[in-house]
Amino acid sequence: MPRATRTSSGGAAEAAARLNTARAYLETAELVANERRQGFSNVTAGLSILAGIAASDAICCVRLGRYHRGEDRRRATELLQTATPDGRDLAVRLERLLELKDTAHYGATLVTHTNANLAVRWARQLVSRAQEELER
Repeated sequence: MPRATRTSSGGAAEAAARLNTARAYLETAELVANERRQGFSNVTAGLSILAGIAASDAICCVRLGRYHRGEDRRRATELLQTATPDGRDLAVRLERLLELKDTAHYGATLVTHTNANLAVRWARQLVSRAQEELER
């Protein structure tokens, strides 16, 4: 039996707040993306992941009137899939970001510079779509 997805209600105000947070995470990730010192690729990826999550929340608030609130962020991808006609594509980007989460946030190994840059790109795409949704 599938577990229920824990959600909270959200509308335009929550969507705008989550989008602002997503932008802040993304902007900071972009600032450190080219830093070559040890550990900065993890910071870049980690901030990109947080940007993607916040952007996903904004999209879901606008389209569904609710967003994921549980600890299992992968359940958020299921919700995102249903939010827009291109929800599956958006969910794939979020899934890719979430695949880096353990390494970026908790791992003893480093995220590669290439993967950190991919994370920024995926987050940028989600933030852009969230902006589009808020402008509709």
